[in-house]
Amino acid sequence: MGNGPKLFVALGVAFIIVGLLWHFGFKNFPFGKLPGDISFKKGNFSFHFPLVTCIILSVVLSLLFNIFKK
Repeated sequence: MGNGPKLFVALGVAFIIVGLLWHFGFKNFPFGKLPGDISFKKGNFSFHFPLVTCIILSVVLSLLFNIFKK
């Protein structure tokens, strides 16, 4: 049957979790403002790169995909 159905289930679960966090949890979780996120402002120029946030999201998504791969 392949990995197609498992992939869609994993994506569905990930979307549900992100949706619930977006609705209820982002106010309590400093998403994009963690220590290690790079933020620079000078005059009318600002630059923000959420480095630690990207790493955390990568680890969580890798774990989810590895769980549903088996």
